[in-house]
Amino acid sequence: MLLNILKQALRNAIDKWGRVASQNVPPFDITIPPSERLGDYSTNAAIILAKILKERPENIAEELLPFLEKEGLTEKIEIARGGFINFFLTSQLLEAVIREILDKGGKYGFPQIGEAKKIQLEFVSANPTGPLSVAHGRGAVIGDVLANLFARLGYNVVKEYYINDHGSQIEAFAKSIEARYFQLFGEDMSIPSDGYRGEYVKDLAKIIREEVGDKLLYAPKEVRGELFRERGVELMVQSHRETLKRFGVEFHSWFQESNLHHSSTIAKTLGVLKEKGLIFEKDGAIWFHSTLFGDDKDRVLVRSDGSFTYFAADLAYHRNKYERGFAQVIDIWGPDHYGYVRRMLAGTRALGYGEGWLRILIFQVVRLVREGELIMMSKREGEFVTLDELIDEVGKDAVRFFYLLRTIDSPLDFDMTLAVKQAPENPVYYVQYAHTRIHSILKEAEKRSLSPQSITSARLDLLKEEKEKALIKKLGEFPTLISTTLASLEPYNIVRYSMELARIFHNFYESHRVIVDNEDLAKARLQLMKATLQVFKSCLQLLGVEAPERM
Repeated sequence: MLLNILKQALRNAIDKWGRVASQNVPPFDITIPPSERLGDYSTNAAIILAKILKERPENIAEELLPFLEKEGLTEKIEIARGGFINFFLTSQLLEAVIREILDKGGKYGFPQIGEAKKIQLEFVSANPTGPLSVAHGRGAVIGDVLANLFARLGYNVVKEYYINDHGSQIEAFAKSIEARYFQLFGEDMSIPSDGYRGEYVKDLAKIIREEVGDKLLYAPKEVRGELFRERGVELMVQSHRETLKRFGVEFHSWFQESNLHHSSTIAKTLGVLKEKGLIFEKDGAIWFHSTLFGDDKDRVLVRSDGSFTYFAADLAYHRNKYERGFAQVIDIWGPDHYGYVRRMLAGTRALGYGEGWLRILIFQVVRLVREGELIMMSKREGEFVTLDELIDEVGKDAVRFFYLLRTIDSPLDFDMTLAVKQAPENPVYYVQYAHTRIHSILKEAEKRSLSPQSITSARLDLLKEEKEKALIKKLGEFPTLISTTLASLEPYNIVRYSMELARIFHNFYESHRVIVDNEDLAKARLQLMKATLQVFKSCLQLLGVEAPERM
């Protein structure tokens, strides 16, 4: 709110100044100065303008000063060394932040810009060949938080899980279950070299034995192979659903890759490209001219043996998404898919879906650390930590919060020792404790007949302490947080903001009592607490983390 108001005021002043149109001015920064004596906010706008006009920033700042003062948002404006302009906001502007939050409640910071447009987020989409790992969990929380954000902004959000139930890895998985099934009856059958050796494969074989007994020992190879394949995938997908539900992630749609292969969807998609003259034959295979659309090399769609490539299936899948009417599609993939980005963007451009219809986010690896020691993982050998095990050890809230402690494109070391600590150094505890403290304050106010209904006419002009103003300013930044997160698709912004808000709140709480003898001041501070509580709730709801009333 505050940053948006200040930016608009600056642009208004630039237009009234008249030497350059504000729309021709490159983006400028508005930041909080390192010291309170330098004002509430500072901008480098004069420095940016000086580069355009080839003049000294200090001179530009001096010329802008009268026009900025006429905007009426500041008590004082100062020009600092280098041409920075420092703003000291009026108390009325700060009061307006609290009033807007309390007036809008949970809608504060969330303009309804989505207008019910259909948007799809496809994430996790793990091969159904084993339990979900900690790496899958990072993609799950990124996708879920972004889905929460879009929904709060008025979009019609569909969360989809793509079940990779076709291909060589599924055949290896089925043969692994088959071997374990035969071993249960004392038969000597080896797991294939590319198979899966985890204990969970034995568990799947036991479930199938309980369901069908020994009849598969005598069934034709093709019959039992199909059953192990279909039932194995079904059981793993069921496991994935249950794990994700524990994690607070529920999908609207589960799409099976096998449906693409059992229908004419892939062939029709290749037909569209053929009509556009974008496929060719070479070395007995069928290729796509992806280099015409920004890829680094052309890609095979149909192998020389007549089988479709994964890329062909993915193109058909995204054509299916487009035909379902999604205005935008966001795919969230792990680091092993980085090489796929260019070809997928090239494919959707070739199909005519336009720039920006598909956005692909690649998140980086997760490493688990306990007591400073790295925990090694290997899915195929069965030596890995599952997402379920991580949730069991540190709890859903800590897992979700810790996954977002780094930007999407940064590797993450997940400190399991820190995640279970109930201490200020644990960031999720620190944020949740702030929410709990405020809730306790408001409960105590009710006991003293300072209920929320009786403080609507509070004198907010009494909130003059620096730590009060710092808290209000941080609350005023929440709408900007939402807009920047929407633009960047970076959930880390929300975690960082919630931690900063918690720090500022705890600093205020440790310096000032809320329920003081001066009733007018107490009511004003209670209003501030209500506003702060609302913003904490919004942050935690976006993150899918509990907002506890007591800890």
